[in-house]
Amino acid sequence: MIKKPDIIISVLYILGIVTVGLWAGIRRKRQEASSNDYFLAGKTLRWPMIGLALFATNISCLHLVSLAQSGFDTGLLSGNFEWMAAFTLILLALFFAPFYIRSGVSTLPDFLERRYNRACRDWLTFVSILSAIIIHIAFSLLTGGIVLETLFGIDMYTSVTVIAVVTAVYTIIGGLRAVVVTESIQTVVLVAGAVVITIACFTKMGGWGAMVATLQETHHLEKLSMLRPHGDAGGLPWYAVFLGYPVLGIWYWCADQTIVQRILGAKDVNEARAGALFCGFIKVLPVFIFIVPGLLAYTLSQKGLLDIHTLQKTDAAGNTITNSKSIYTLMITQLVPTGFAGIIVAALLSGLMSQVSGALNSISTLVSFDLYKRFRPAADERQLVRMGRIAAGIALVLSIFLLPLLNSYGSIFNGINDIIAHIAPPITCVFVLGVFWKRASAKAAQITLLAGSLMGALVYVVNKLYPHTAMAAIPFMMIAFYLFIVCLVMQGVLSYVYPVHHTPESAALYWKSPLEPLRDKGWSGWGNYKMLSGVLLAVMIVLYFIFW
Repeated sequence: MIKKPDIIISVLYILGIVTVGLWAGIRRKRQEASSNDYFLAGKTLRWPMIGLALFATNISCLHLVSLAQSGFDTGLLSGNFEWMAAFTLILLALFFAPFYIRSGVSTLPDFLERRYNRACRDWLTFVSILSAIIIHIAFSLLTGGIVLETLFGIDMYTSVTVIAVVTAVYTIIGGLRAVVVTESIQTVVLVAGAVVITIACFTKMGGWGAMVATLQETHHLEKLSMLRPHGDAGGLPWYAVFLGYPVLGIWYWCADQTIVQRILGAKDVNEARAGALFCGFIKVLPVFIFIVPGLLAYTLSQKGLLDIHTLQKTDAAGNTITNSKSIYTLMITQLVPTGFAGIIVAALLSGLMSQVSGALNSISTLVSFDLYKRFRPAADERQLVRMGRIAAGIALVLSIFLLPLLNSYGSIFNGINDIIAHIAPPITCVFVLGVFWKRASAKAAQITLLAGSLMGALVYVVNKLYPHTAMAAIPFMMIAFYLFIVCLVMQGVLSYVYPVHHTPESAALYWKSPLEPLRDKGWSGWGNYKMLSGVLLAVMIVLYFIFW
Protein backbone atom coordinates (compact mmCIF):
# COMPACT_ATOMS: atom_id res chain seq x y z
CA MET A 1 0.00 0.00 0.00
CA ILE A 2 1.32 3.48 -0.79
CA LYS A 3 1.19 6.38 1.67
CA LYS A 4 -1.05 9.45 1.88
CA PRO A 5 1.35 11.96 0.19
CA ASP A 6 1.62 9.66 -2.81
CA ILE A 7 -2.17 9.38 -3.02
CA ILE A 8 -2.47 13.18 -2.98
CA ILE A 9 0.07 13.50 -5.82
CA SER A 10 -1.83 10.91 -7.88
CA VAL A 11 -5.21 12.61 -7.37
CA LEU A 12 -3.82 16.05 -8.21
CA TYR A 13 -2.29 14.64 -11.36
CA ILE A 14 -5.60 13.17 -12.53
CA LEU A 15 -7.38 16.48 -11.90
CA GLY A 16 -4.64 18.35 -13.75
CA ILE A 17 -4.81 16.12 -16.84
CA VAL A 18 -8.60 16.37 -17.03
CA THR A 19 -8.38 20.17 -16.78
CA VAL A 20 -5.73 20.41 -19.52
CA GLY A 21 -7.66 17.98 -21.75
CA LEU A 22 -10.91 19.92 -21.43
CA TRP A 23 -9.14 23.24 -22.01
CA ALA A 24 -7.36 21.96 -25.12
CA GLY A 25 -10.50 20.42 -26.54
CA ILE A 26 -12.98 23.30 -26.11
CA ARG A 27 -10.84 26.44 -26.29
CA ARG A 28 -12.09 27.11 -29.81
CA LYS A 29 -15.81 27.43 -30.19
CA ARG A 30 -15.60 26.36 -33.81
CA GLN A 31 -14.33 22.92 -32.85
CA GLU A 32 -17.76 21.69 -31.92
CA ALA A 33 -19.00 22.41 -35.43
CA SER A 34 -16.15 20.74 -37.30
CA SER A 35 -15.77 16.97 -37.44
CA ASN A 36 -12.37 17.38 -39.14
CA ASP A 37 -11.13 19.43 -36.20
CA TYR A 38 -12.64 17.08 -33.63
CA PHE A 39 -11.34 13.82 -35.12
CA LEU A 40 -8.10 14.99 -36.80
CA ALA A 41 -7.22 18.15 -34.82
CA GLY A 42 -7.82 20.22 -37.96
CA LYS A 43 -4.72 18.60 -39.50
CA THR A 44 -2.47 21.04 -37.63
CA LEU A 45 -0.24 18.64 -35.67
CA ARG A 46 3.53 19.15 -35.77
CA TRP A 47 6.26 16.53 -35.42
CA PRO A 48 7.03 16.79 -31.67
CA MET A 49 3.37 16.25 -30.73
CA ILE A 50 2.96 13.49 -33.34
CA GLY A 51 6.03 11.62 -32.09
CA LEU A 52 5.12 11.96 -28.43
CA ALA A 53 1.48 11.03 -29.11
CA LEU A 54 2.50 7.94 -31.11
CA PHE A 55 4.73 6.85 -28.25
CA ALA A 56 2.12 7.58 -25.58
CA THR A 57 -0.63 5.74 -27.47
CA ASN A 58 1.67 2.73 -27.81
CA ILE A 59 3.21 2.80 -24.33
CA SER A 60 0.52 2.42 -21.72
CA CYS A 61 0.18 1.24 -18.17
CA LEU A 62 0.09 -2.20 -19.78
CA HIS A 63 3.63 -1.74 -21.06
CA LEU A 64 5.06 -0.48 -17.79
CA VAL A 65 3.61 -3.41 -15.89
CA SER A 66 3.85 -6.21 -18.46
CA LEU A 67 7.35 -5.30 -19.73
CA ALA A 68 8.59 -5.30 -16.14
CA GLN A 69 6.95 -8.72 -15.76
CA SER A 70 8.66 -9.98 -18.93
CA GLY A 71 11.99 -8.54 -17.73
CA PHE A 72 11.58 -10.49 -14.49
CA ASP A 73 10.59 -13.70 -16.32
CA THR A 74 12.69 -13.74 -19.51
CA GLY A 75 15.08 -10.79 -19.32
CA LEU A 76 15.57 -8.53 -22.35
CA LEU A 77 13.77 -10.87 -24.78
CA SER A 78 10.57 -8.81 -25.04
CA GLY A 79 12.69 -5.78 -25.87
CA ASN A 80 12.50 -6.99 -29.47
CA PHE A 81 8.95 -5.64 -29.64
CA GLU A 82 10.29 -2.19 -28.75
CA TRP A 83 13.42 -2.06 -30.88
CA MET A 84 11.92 -3.76 -33.93
CA ALA A 85 9.23 -1.07 -33.85
CA ALA A 86 11.90 1.46 -34.86
CA PHE A 87 12.42 -0.35 -38.19
CA THR A 88 8.66 -0.36 -38.80
CA LEU A 89 8.43 3.36 -37.99
CA ILE A 90 11.06 3.96 -40.68
CA LEU A 91 8.71 2.19 -43.14
CA LEU A 92 5.84 4.37 -41.89
CA ALA A 93 7.88 7.53 -42.44
CA LEU A 94 9.31 6.59 -45.83
CA PHE A 95 6.43 4.82 -47.56
CA PHE A 96 3.09 4.85 -45.74
CA ALA A 97 2.81 8.32 -44.15
CA PRO A 98 3.35 10.29 -47.39
CA PHE A 99 0.86 8.01 -49.10
CA TYR A 100 -1.86 8.61 -46.53
CA ILE A 101 -1.25 12.37 -46.44
CA ARG A 102 -1.30 12.60 -50.23
CA SER A 103 -4.54 10.64 -50.55
CA GLY A 104 -6.27 12.95 -48.06
CA VAL A 105 -8.13 10.14 -46.28
CA SER A 106 -9.66 10.56 -42.81
CA THR A 107 -9.49 6.87 -41.87
CA LEU A 108 -7.60 3.81 -43.07
CA PRO A 109 -10.82 1.97 -44.03
CA ASP A 110 -11.52 5.01 -46.23
CA PHE A 111 -8.17 4.37 -47.92
CA LEU A 112 -9.05 0.71 -48.53
CA GLU A 113 -12.32 1.68 -50.19
CA ARG A 114 -10.54 4.08 -52.54
CA ARG A 115 -7.82 1.54 -53.34
CA TYR A 116 -10.07 -1.56 -53.41
CA ASN A 117 -13.82 -1.48 -52.68
CA ARG A 118 -16.50 -0.83 -50.09
CA ALA A 119 -16.45 -4.42 -48.75
CA CYS A 120 -12.76 -4.07 -47.80
CA ARG A 121 -13.54 -0.83 -46.01
CA ASP A 122 -16.40 -2.38 -44.02
CA TRP A 123 -14.34 -5.38 -42.93
CA LEU A 124 -11.37 -3.28 -41.82
CA THR A 125 -13.71 -0.95 -39.92
CA PHE A 126 -15.15 -3.92 -38.04
CA VAL A 127 -11.72 -5.42 -37.26
CA SER A 128 -10.26 -2.01 -36.29
CA ILE A 129 -13.06 -1.26 -33.85
CA LEU A 130 -12.85 -4.75 -32.35
CA SER A 131 -9.06 -4.61 -31.97
CA ALA A 132 -9.20 -1.13 -30.44
CA ILE A 133 -11.71 -2.33 -27.84
CA ILE A 134 -9.77 -5.51 -26.97
CA ILE A 135 -6.12 -4.57 -27.47
CA HIS A 136 -5.91 -0.85 -26.79
CA ILE A 137 -8.61 -0.42 -24.13
CA ALA A 138 -9.52 -3.70 -22.38
CA PHE A 139 -5.95 -4.96 -21.88
CA SER A 140 -4.86 -1.51 -20.64
CA LEU A 141 -7.76 -1.34 -18.21
CA LEU A 142 -6.95 -4.84 -16.98
CA THR A 143 -3.35 -3.91 -16.22
CA GLY A 144 -4.37 -0.64 -14.61
CA GLY A 145 -6.90 -2.47 -12.46
CA ILE A 146 -4.27 -4.94 -11.21
CA VAL A 147 -1.92 -2.09 -10.30
CA LEU A 148 -4.51 0.08 -8.58
CA GLU A 149 -5.94 -2.85 -6.64
CA THR A 150 -2.46 -3.77 -5.37
CA LEU A 151 -1.48 -0.21 -4.48
CA PHE A 152 -4.71 1.20 -3.08
CA GLY A 153 -6.59 -1.92 -2.04
CA ILE A 154 -9.55 -0.83 -4.17
CA ASP A 155 -11.56 -3.44 -6.07
CA MET A 156 -10.14 -3.75 -9.59
CA TYR A 157 -13.42 -3.13 -11.39
CA THR A 158 -14.25 -0.11 -9.27
CA SER A 159 -10.89 1.57 -9.83
CA VAL A 160 -10.88 0.78 -13.55
CA THR A 161 -14.39 2.16 -14.00
CA VAL A 162 -13.47 5.43 -12.26
CA ILE A 163 -10.29 5.94 -14.33
CA ALA A 164 -12.12 4.99 -17.54
CA VAL A 165 -14.90 7.51 -16.90
CA VAL A 166 -12.42 10.27 -16.03
CA THR A 167 -10.46 9.62 -19.24
CA ALA A 168 -13.64 9.48 -21.30
CA VAL A 169 -14.72 12.92 -20.06
CA TYR A 170 -11.94 14.90 -21.74
CA THR A 171 -11.57 12.49 -24.69
CA ILE A 172 -15.23 12.50 -25.68
CA ILE A 173 -15.59 16.25 -25.19
CA GLY A 174 -12.26 17.41 -26.60
CA GLY A 175 -11.55 15.04 -29.51
CA LEU A 176 -8.09 14.39 -31.00
CA ARG A 177 -6.70 17.79 -30.00
CA ALA A 178 -7.38 17.01 -26.33
CA VAL A 179 -5.94 13.51 -26.78
CA VAL A 180 -2.70 14.68 -28.39
CA VAL A 181 -2.08 17.56 -25.96
CA THR A 182 -2.63 15.35 -22.91
CA GLU A 183 -0.64 12.50 -24.45
CA SER A 184 2.35 14.81 -24.90
CA ILE A 185 2.25 15.69 -21.20
CA GLN A 186 1.62 12.11 -20.16
CA THR A 187 4.59 10.83 -22.16
CA VAL A 188 6.95 13.11 -20.23
CA VAL A 189 5.42 12.05 -16.89
CA LEU A 190 5.43 8.38 -17.86
CA VAL A 191 9.10 8.42 -18.86
CA ALA A 192 10.02 10.42 -15.73
CA GLY A 193 8.27 7.88 -13.51
CA ALA A 194 9.95 4.98 -15.28
CA VAL A 195 13.36 6.65 -14.88
CA VAL A 196 12.74 7.10 -11.14
CA ILE A 197 12.01 3.42 -10.55
CA THR A 198 14.94 2.40 -12.79
CA ILE A 199 17.33 4.54 -10.71
CA ALA A 200 15.85 3.11 -7.50
CA CYS A 201 16.43 -0.45 -8.75
CA PHE A 202 19.97 0.26 -9.92
CA THR A 203 20.83 1.96 -6.61
CA LYS A 204 19.51 -0.96 -4.59
CA MET A 205 21.31 -3.50 -6.82
CA GLY A 206 24.60 -1.61 -6.87
CA GLY A 207 24.82 -1.05 -10.62
CA TRP A 208 24.90 -2.97 -13.90
CA GLY A 209 27.97 -4.98 -12.95
CA ALA A 210 26.35 -6.32 -9.79
CA MET A 211 23.30 -7.34 -11.79
CA VAL A 212 25.42 -9.20 -14.37
CA ALA A 213 27.37 -10.92 -11.61
CA THR A 214 24.15 -12.12 -9.98
CA LEU A 215 22.86 -13.45 -13.31
CA GLN A 216 26.14 -15.31 -13.75
CA GLU A 217 25.89 -16.79 -10.26
CA THR A 218 22.36 -18.03 -10.93
CA HIS A 219 23.28 -19.31 -14.43
CA HIS A 220 20.85 -16.96 -16.18
CA LEU A 221 23.14 -14.81 -18.33
CA GLU A 222 20.85 -15.59 -21.29
CA LYS A 223 18.47 -13.02 -19.81
CA LEU A 224 20.78 -10.31 -21.21
CA SER A 225 20.41 -11.62 -24.77
CA MET A 226 17.86 -10.12 -27.17
CA LEU A 227 18.16 -12.87 -29.79
CA ARG A 228 17.67 -16.43 -28.56
CA PRO A 229 18.30 -19.82 -30.25
CA HIS A 230 15.65 -22.30 -31.33
CA GLY A 231 13.99 -24.03 -28.39
CA ASP A 232 14.70 -21.24 -25.90
CA ALA A 233 12.34 -21.29 -22.91
CA GLY A 234 11.23 -17.74 -23.72
CA GLY A 235 9.36 -19.06 -26.77
CA LEU A 236 10.72 -16.37 -29.10
CA PRO A 237 13.72 -17.59 -31.16
CA TRP A 238 15.67 -15.09 -33.27
CA TYR A 239 14.13 -16.16 -36.58
CA ALA A 240 10.62 -15.64 -35.19
CA VAL A 241 11.59 -12.05 -34.32
CA PHE A 242 12.83 -11.19 -37.81
CA LEU A 243 10.14 -13.09 -39.72
CA GLY A 244 7.12 -12.59 -37.49
CA TYR A 245 7.52 -9.09 -36.08
CA PRO A 246 7.24 -7.24 -39.43
CA VAL A 247 3.78 -8.82 -39.90
CA LEU A 248 2.63 -7.54 -36.50
CA GLY A 249 4.56 -4.28 -36.75
CA ILE A 250 3.32 -3.16 -40.16
CA TRP A 251 -0.28 -3.72 -39.06
CA TYR A 252 0.23 -2.00 -35.71
CA TRP A 253 2.32 1.00 -36.81
CA CYS A 254 1.29 1.44 -40.45
CA ALA A 255 -2.27 0.09 -40.77
CA ASP A 256 -3.96 0.47 -37.38
CA GLN A 257 -6.32 3.45 -37.11
CA THR A 258 -5.55 4.10 -33.43
CA ILE A 259 -1.86 4.67 -34.22
CA VAL A 260 -2.01 6.15 -37.71
CA GLN A 261 -4.67 8.72 -36.75
CA ARG A 262 -1.87 10.87 -35.32
CA ILE A 263 -0.20 10.80 -38.74
CA LEU A 264 -3.47 11.70 -40.48
CA GLY A 265 -3.71 14.80 -38.26
CA ALA A 266 -0.27 16.09 -39.39
CA LYS A 267 0.07 19.57 -40.87
CA ASP A 268 1.99 18.21 -43.87
CA VAL A 269 3.99 15.20 -45.00
CA ASN A 270 7.31 16.42 -43.54
CA GLU A 271 5.74 16.87 -40.10
CA ALA A 272 4.25 13.38 -40.37
CA ARG A 273 7.55 11.80 -41.37
CA ALA A 274 9.57 13.61 -38.69
CA GLY A 275 6.98 12.69 -36.06
CA ALA A 276 7.14 8.98 -36.93
CA LEU A 277 10.96 8.98 -36.85
CA PHE A 278 11.01 10.93 -33.59
CA CYS A 279 8.87 8.18 -32.09
CA GLY A 280 11.36 5.63 -33.47
CA PHE A 281 14.19 7.23 -31.50
CA ILE A 282 12.07 7.30 -28.32
CA LYS A 283 11.35 3.57 -28.75
CA VAL A 284 14.99 2.89 -27.79
CA LEU A 285 14.14 3.88 -24.19
CA PRO A 286 11.59 1.20 -23.10
CA VAL A 287 14.18 -1.60 -22.97
CA PHE A 288 16.23 0.37 -20.43
CA ILE A 289 13.47 2.00 -18.38
CA PHE A 290 10.65 -0.59 -18.58
CA ILE A 291 12.30 -4.02 -19.08
CA VAL A 292 15.61 -3.60 -17.27
CA PRO A 293 13.84 -2.69 -13.97
CA GLY A 294 12.05 -6.04 -14.18
CA LEU A 295 15.38 -7.79 -14.73
CA LEU A 296 16.83 -5.87 -11.80
CA ALA A 297 13.85 -6.99 -9.70
CA TYR A 298 14.76 -10.59 -10.53
CA THR A 299 18.39 -10.17 -9.43
CA LEU A 300 17.29 -8.23 -6.33
CA SER A 301 14.97 -11.08 -5.37
CA GLN A 302 17.83 -13.56 -5.86
CA LYS A 303 19.93 -11.49 -3.45
CA GLY A 304 17.10 -11.22 -0.93
CA LEU A 305 16.83 -7.46 -1.46
CA LEU A 306 13.27 -7.64 -2.81
CA ASP A 307 10.66 -9.66 -0.94
CA ILE A 308 8.50 -11.52 -3.49
CA HIS A 309 6.93 -14.10 -1.18
CA THR A 310 3.52 -12.44 -1.59
CA LEU A 311 3.69 -13.30 -5.31
CA GLN A 312 4.58 -16.95 -4.76
CA LYS A 313 2.41 -20.01 -4.32
CA THR A 314 2.93 -23.77 -4.37
CA ASP A 315 1.31 -25.89 -7.08
CA ALA A 316 -0.05 -29.43 -6.72
CA ALA A 317 3.39 -30.92 -7.44
CA GLY A 318 5.00 -28.90 -4.67
CA ASN A 319 6.79 -26.46 -7.02
CA THR A 320 7.02 -22.78 -6.12
CA ILE A 321 5.41 -20.58 -8.78
CA THR A 322 5.88 -16.80 -8.92
CA ASN A 323 2.96 -14.79 -10.30
CA SER A 324 4.96 -11.83 -11.60
CA LYS A 325 1.99 -9.78 -12.83
CA SER A 326 2.32 -7.48 -9.82
CA ILE A 327 6.13 -7.26 -9.75
CA TYR A 328 6.01 -3.58 -10.80
CA THR A 329 3.80 -2.56 -7.90
CA LEU A 330 6.01 -4.57 -5.56
CA MET A 331 9.00 -2.51 -6.72
CA ILE A 332 7.05 0.70 -6.11
CA THR A 333 6.10 -0.21 -2.55
CA GLN A 334 9.49 -1.63 -1.52
CA LEU A 335 12.10 0.36 -3.45
CA VAL A 336 10.73 3.85 -4.07
CA PRO A 337 10.66 6.49 -1.28
CA THR A 338 7.50 8.37 -0.32
CA GLY A 339 6.70 11.18 -2.74
CA PHE A 340 8.51 9.53 -5.61
CA ALA A 341 6.02 6.65 -5.43
CA GLY A 342 3.30 9.19 -6.23
CA ILE A 343 5.20 10.13 -9.39
CA ILE A 344 5.37 6.47 -10.39
CA VAL A 345 1.64 6.03 -9.85
CA ALA A 346 1.05 9.20 -11.90
CA ALA A 347 3.18 7.64 -14.65
CA LEU A 348 1.10 4.46 -14.55
CA LEU A 349 -2.10 6.49 -14.74
CA SER A 350 -0.56 8.48 -17.63
CA GLY A 351 0.02 5.32 -19.62
CA LEU A 352 -3.44 3.98 -18.89
CA MET A 353 -5.26 7.22 -19.69
CA SER A 354 -3.30 7.97 -22.88
CA GLN A 355 -3.90 4.47 -24.28
CA VAL A 356 -7.61 4.55 -23.53
CA SER A 357 -8.10 8.11 -24.78
CA GLY A 358 -6.31 7.41 -28.07
CA ALA A 359 -8.36 4.27 -28.72
CA LEU A 360 -11.65 5.97 -27.86
CA ASN A 361 -10.93 8.77 -30.31
CA SER A 362 -10.04 6.23 -32.98
CA ILE A 363 -13.27 4.28 -32.43
CA SER A 364 -15.39 7.41 -32.56
CA THR A 365 -13.71 8.41 -35.84
CA LEU A 366 -14.30 5.00 -37.42
CA VAL A 367 -17.95 4.81 -36.36
CA SER A 368 -18.74 8.36 -37.48
CA PHE A 369 -16.93 8.40 -40.83
CA ASP A 370 -17.07 4.74 -41.86
CA LEU A 371 -20.45 3.64 -40.54
CA TYR A 372 -22.78 6.48 -39.57
CA LYS A 373 -21.94 8.72 -42.54
CA ARG A 374 -22.44 5.81 -44.92
CA PHE A 375 -26.03 5.24 -43.81
CA ARG A 376 -26.68 8.92 -43.12
CA PRO A 377 -24.81 10.73 -45.91
CA ALA A 378 -26.70 13.96 -45.18
CA ALA A 379 -25.55 14.01 -41.53
CA ASP A 380 -24.11 17.39 -40.54
CA GLU A 381 -20.91 18.02 -38.57
CA ARG A 382 -22.60 18.13 -35.17
CA GLN A 383 -24.36 14.82 -35.78
CA LEU A 384 -21.07 13.14 -36.71
CA VAL A 385 -19.39 14.40 -33.55
CA ARG A 386 -22.37 13.34 -31.41
CA MET A 387 -22.37 9.83 -32.88
CA GLY A 388 -18.62 9.56 -32.30
CA ARG A 389 -19.10 10.41 -28.63
CA ILE A 390 -21.87 7.83 -28.23
CA ALA A 391 -19.70 5.16 -29.89
CA ALA A 392 -16.80 5.94 -27.56
CA GLY A 393 -19.05 5.52 -24.53
CA ILE A 394 -20.39 2.16 -25.72
CA ALA A 395 -16.85 0.91 -26.52
CA LEU A 396 -15.72 1.80 -23.01
CA VAL A 397 -18.52 -0.22 -21.44
CA LEU A 398 -17.80 -3.25 -23.65
CA SER A 399 -14.11 -3.11 -22.74
CA ILE A 400 -14.88 -3.26 -19.02
CA PHE A 401 -17.06 -6.34 -19.54
CA LEU A 402 -14.14 -8.12 -21.32
CA LEU A 403 -11.78 -7.83 -18.34
CA PRO A 404 -12.56 -11.22 -16.69
CA LEU A 405 -11.89 -13.09 -19.95
CA LEU A 406 -8.54 -11.39 -20.65
CA ASN A 407 -7.36 -11.85 -17.06
CA SER A 408 -6.85 -15.57 -17.78
CA TYR A 409 -3.49 -14.94 -19.54
CA GLY A 410 -0.43 -15.74 -17.42
CA SER A 411 1.64 -13.06 -19.19
CA ILE A 412 -0.29 -9.96 -20.18
CA PHE A 413 2.29 -8.87 -22.77
CA ASN A 414 2.35 -12.29 -24.45
CA GLY A 415 -1.44 -12.36 -24.35
CA ILE A 416 -1.84 -9.12 -26.27
CA ASN A 417 0.76 -10.07 -28.89
CA ASP A 418 -0.74 -13.53 -29.27
CA ILE A 419 -4.06 -11.93 -30.24
CA ILE A 420 -2.36 -9.46 -32.61
CA ALA A 421 -0.49 -12.34 -34.30
CA HIS A 422 -3.82 -13.83 -35.42
CA ILE A 423 -5.43 -10.51 -36.44
CA ALA A 424 -2.60 -8.79 -38.30
CA PRO A 425 -1.58 -11.08 -41.24
CA PRO A 426 -4.44 -10.44 -43.73
CA ILE A 427 -4.51 -6.70 -42.98
CA THR A 428 -0.75 -6.36 -43.39
CA CYS A 429 -0.98 -8.30 -46.64
CA VAL A 430 -3.67 -6.18 -48.32
CA PHE A 431 -1.99 -2.92 -47.27
CA VAL A 432 1.48 -3.91 -48.44
CA LEU A 433 0.26 -5.25 -51.80
CA GLY A 434 -2.21 -2.38 -52.19
CA VAL A 435 0.47 0.25 -51.69
CA PHE A 436 3.27 -1.42 -53.68
CA TRP A 437 1.63 -3.66 -56.32
CA LYS A 438 -0.36 -2.30 -59.22
CA ARG A 439 -2.09 -5.63 -59.96
CA ALA A 440 -3.56 -6.10 -56.47
CA SER A 441 -7.29 -6.33 -57.22
CA ALA A 442 -10.33 -5.42 -55.14
CA LYS A 443 -11.94 -8.86 -55.30
CA ALA A 444 -8.68 -10.54 -54.26
CA ALA A 445 -8.22 -8.17 -51.33
CA GLN A 446 -11.83 -8.67 -50.23
CA ILE A 447 -11.51 -12.47 -50.18
CA THR A 448 -8.08 -12.31 -48.51
CA LEU A 449 -9.32 -10.08 -45.70
CA LEU A 450 -12.32 -12.29 -44.98
CA ALA A 451 -10.65 -15.69 -45.43
CA GLY A 452 -7.43 -14.61 -43.70
CA SER A 453 -9.29 -13.24 -40.67
CA LEU A 454 -11.43 -16.36 -40.35
CA MET A 455 -8.33 -18.53 -40.72
CA GLY A 456 -6.54 -16.58 -37.99
CA ALA A 457 -9.54 -16.88 -35.67
CA LEU A 458 -9.78 -20.62 -36.34
CA VAL A 459 -6.08 -21.19 -35.59
CA TYR A 460 -6.38 -19.16 -32.39
CA VAL A 461 -9.42 -21.10 -31.14
CA VAL A 462 -7.92 -24.51 -32.01
CA ASN A 463 -4.65 -23.68 -30.23
CA LYS A 464 -6.54 -22.58 -27.12
CA LEU A 465 -8.84 -25.62 -27.09
CA TYR A 466 -6.02 -28.09 -27.82
CA PRO A 467 -2.89 -26.54 -26.21
CA HIS A 468 -0.81 -29.73 -26.40
CA THR A 469 -0.79 -30.19 -30.19
CA ALA A 470 2.24 -29.60 -32.41
CA MET A 471 0.63 -26.48 -33.92
CA ALA A 472 0.08 -24.97 -30.47
CA ALA A 473 3.81 -25.35 -29.76
CA ILE A 474 4.73 -23.06 -32.69
CA PRO A 475 5.79 -19.56 -31.47
CA PHE A 476 2.96 -17.11 -32.06
CA MET A 477 5.29 -14.87 -34.10
CA MET A 478 5.91 -17.72 -36.52
CA ILE A 479 2.17 -18.38 -36.71
CA ALA A 480 1.81 -14.74 -37.77
CA PHE A 481 4.47 -15.24 -40.46
CA TYR A 482 2.89 -18.46 -41.80
CA LEU A 483 -0.57 -16.85 -41.91
CA PHE A 484 0.92 -13.85 -43.74
CA ILE A 485 2.56 -16.05 -46.37
CA VAL A 486 -0.74 -17.88 -46.95
CA CYS A 487 -2.56 -14.53 -47.33
CA LEU A 488 0.17 -13.23 -49.65
CA VAL A 489 -0.13 -16.25 -51.94
CA MET A 490 -3.92 -16.10 -51.77
CA GLN A 491 -4.15 -12.44 -52.79
CA GLY A 492 -1.45 -12.83 -55.43
CA VAL A 493 -3.17 -15.76 -57.12
CA LEU A 494 -6.65 -14.25 -56.83
CA SER A 495 -5.43 -10.99 -58.34
CA TYR A 496 -4.76 -12.93 -61.53
CA VAL A 497 -8.02 -14.87 -61.31
CA TYR A 498 -9.93 -11.61 -60.74
CA PRO A 499 -7.87 -9.00 -62.61
CA VAL A 500 -7.74 -5.46 -61.30
CA HIS A 501 -9.90 -2.77 -62.91
CA HIS A 502 -8.55 0.55 -61.68
CA THR A 503 -10.75 3.58 -61.28
CA PRO A 504 -9.18 7.02 -61.87
CA GLU A 505 -8.92 7.33 -58.08
CA SER A 506 -7.42 3.90 -57.34
CA ALA A 507 -4.91 4.31 -60.19
CA ALA A 508 -3.26 7.06 -58.13
CA LEU A 509 -3.25 5.06 -54.89
CA TYR A 510 -0.15 2.92 -55.22
CA TRP A 511 3.53 3.71 -55.60
CA LYS A 512 4.70 3.21 -59.16
CA SER A 513 8.05 2.07 -57.74
CA PRO A 514 9.54 1.78 -54.22
CA LEU A 515 11.79 4.75 -55.03
CA GLU A 516 8.90 7.11 -55.84
CA PRO A 517 8.21 8.26 -52.25
CA LEU A 518 11.97 8.83 -51.73
CA ARG A 519 12.15 11.46 -54.48
CA ASP A 520 10.66 14.09 -52.17
CA LYS A 521 13.53 16.30 -50.99
CA GLY A 522 12.01 17.02 -47.57
CA TRP A 523 13.46 19.47 -45.09
CA SER A 524 17.11 20.49 -45.32
CA GLY A 525 19.71 19.62 -42.70
CA TRP A 526 19.36 17.13 -39.85
CA GLY A 527 15.57 17.37 -40.01
CA ASN A 528 15.57 15.68 -43.41
CA TYR A 529 13.63 12.41 -43.29
CA LYS A 530 16.33 10.50 -45.20
CA MET A 531 19.01 11.68 -42.80
CA LEU A 532 16.90 10.84 -39.74
CA SER A 533 16.02 7.42 -41.16
CA GLY A 534 19.68 6.61 -41.75
CA VAL A 535 20.72 7.68 -38.26
CA LEU A 536 17.88 5.70 -36.63
CA LEU A 537 18.75 2.62 -38.69
CA ALA A 538 22.42 2.86 -37.66
CA VAL A 539 21.51 3.28 -33.98
CA MET A 540 19.31 0.17 -34.01
CA ILE A 541 21.95 -1.96 -35.77
CA VAL A 542 24.55 -0.95 -33.17
CA LEU A 543 22.16 -1.72 -30.28
CA TYR A 544 21.35 -5.17 -31.67
CA PHE A 545 25.06 -5.84 -32.17
CA ILE A 546 25.69 -5.02 -28.48
CA PHE A 547 22.81 -7.06 -27.07
CA TRP A 548 22.48 -9.88 -29.59
